[in-house]
Amino acid sequence: MKFGTASFYKRALSIALPVMAQLLIQNLVSLIDNFMVAGLGDIKMSGVNVAGQINFVFLVLINNVLCNGGGIFMSQYKGACDKNGMSQVFRYKLIVCLTTGAAFTAFCAVNPAPVLGLMVRGNSAAAEIVAEAAAYERVIAWTWIPMVITTVITSSLRETGEVRVPLIISVSATLINTIGNYILIYGHFGAPRLEVTGAAIATIIARTAEVITFIIYINVKRPDFFTHVRDIFKVRLSLVGTILVKSAMIAVSEMTWVGSETISTALYNSRGGAEIVSGMAAGFAIANLFFVSFSGIFTSTGVIMGTTLGAGKLEEARVQKSWIESGSVIFGIFFGLLGCASILLIPLVYANLSTAARAVSRGLVFTAAAYMPLWCLANAQFAVSRTGGDTTMGVIVDLTANLLIYLPGMFLLTKFTTLGPVAMYAIVKLSDVEKVIVASVWLKKERWLKNLAKENAV
Repeated sequence: MKFGTASFYKRALSIALPVMAQLLIQNLVSLIDNFMVAGLGDIKMSGVNVAGQINFVFLVLINNVLCNGGGIFMSQYKGACDKNGMSQVFRYKLIVCLTTGAAFTAFCAVNPAPVLGLMVRGNSAAAEIVAEAAAYERVIAWTWIPMVITTVITSSLRETGEVRVPLIISVSATLINTIGNYILIYGHFGAPRLEVTGAAIATIIARTAEVITFIIYINVKRPDFFTHVRDIFKVRLSLVGTILVKSAMIAVSEMTWVGSETISTALYNSRGGAEIVSGMAAGFAIANLFFVSFSGIFTSTGVIMGTTLGAGKLEEARVQKSWIESGSVIFGIFFGLLGCASILLIPLVYANLSTAARAVSRGLVFTAAAYMPLWCLANAQFAVSRTGGDTTMGVIVDLTANLLIYLPGMFLLTKFTTLGPVAMYAIVKLSDVEKVIVASVWLKKERWLKNLAKENAV
C-alpha cells in the first residue's frame, strides 16, 4: 500500500466529512424514526421497512445511476473551468431524474401491493405487513418529486466542491422530519394519531421545506452550474448520448447489485415471521450509521480526481489513485470498530422490538462491521473507475460476483440449510473478496485515466 501526504488526506477529509456528517444526521433521524415506528410493534415496523426496500431500488437509480452518470462529467468540467459544460450536465440530470421520479410516484400512488408482496413471500405475517407497507407507500409517493430535485442540486454542489451548504439544509430538513414524526405518529400536541401514515406525512413536509430552500439558495448564489428554467432543455444531444452510455453501464452494475440485495432480502424474510423482517431492518438502520463512509469515499474521490483529470494532470491522478485506495482501508478499519461499538445502541433504540428481533439485529451489525475494510476498498476502486469514465469495470465486477457467486449461494443456503438470515448474510458476502480482486486487476489497465472534459468539450 502506498500512502499519500498528510495534506492530501486533509483535503480528502475536508470534502468527505461534511458529506458523511449530512448522511449521518439523516441516518440518525432515520434511526429515531425506526425507534418511533418500532413502538408500534413488529408488524408496523416491518411494513415500513418492506416499503423501504422498494424505495431503496428507486433511490439507488436516482443517486448512483442517473446523478452519478452526470457527475462523472460535472467534476471534470469543474476541473476544466467549463461553466457551460457544468450547466448542461445539471440540465441533463434534472430532466432524467424528474422523469424517473414522476414514473415512480405514479407506481407508488396507484397499487404498490403486488410488488410489496414479493418481498415477504413465505413470511407467516405477510398479509398484515403488506397492508401496512402499501398504506405507507401511497402517502410517501408524494415525496419523490421534491426529493429528486433536491438530489440533483445536492449532487451537483458536491461534485463542484461545495459540501457544507447541503449539510446545513439537510440537517434542518431532518429536524423538521423528526419533530413531525413525534407529533403525527403518536398524536402529540392535539394532533391525530396517524401511526405509519403520520411518518409518511412528516417526510412530505420535510422534503417540501428542503427543496424550497435549495431552490432559493441556487437562485441567490448562482453556482457555476446554475441554469434558468427556460433553458432547461438546452442540452447538446451528443453530450446526452455520451452520458447515457456511461449511465447505462452504471445502471447494469448498480441494478445487478440492487436486484441481488432485494432478492436476498426476500429470502431472509422467508426464514421466519415479523421478527426476522423487523430485526434485519433494525440491523441495517444501525449499520447505515457507519455505511456513510462509502459516500465520503465516493464524493472525495470524485471531486479530487475529477478535477485533476479534468485539468489534464494524468500522472498526478495515477498517484492519487494509490493514495485513495490505501487510505480507504484504514478508513474501513476505523469505521469497522465504530460499527462494533454501535451494537450498544440496539437495546436502547429497539427496546420495543421482540427479543428475537433484537438478536437478529445485533448479529447483522457485527457482521457488517467486520466487512468494513473490504467494502471501503471496493468503494474506492469503484469511485476511481467511474471518476475517469470507466463504467465497464463495475459491470464486470458486479455481474461476476452477484450472478455467479452471491445469488446462487443465497438460493443454495435457503434450500439446503436451516441457517438464519445473519449467517446467510455473512457467508454470501464473501463474494465481495472476488469483487476487490477483479477490480484490482482491471484498474491496472488504466482505462479510467482520461480527460473527459477535453474529449467532450462543450
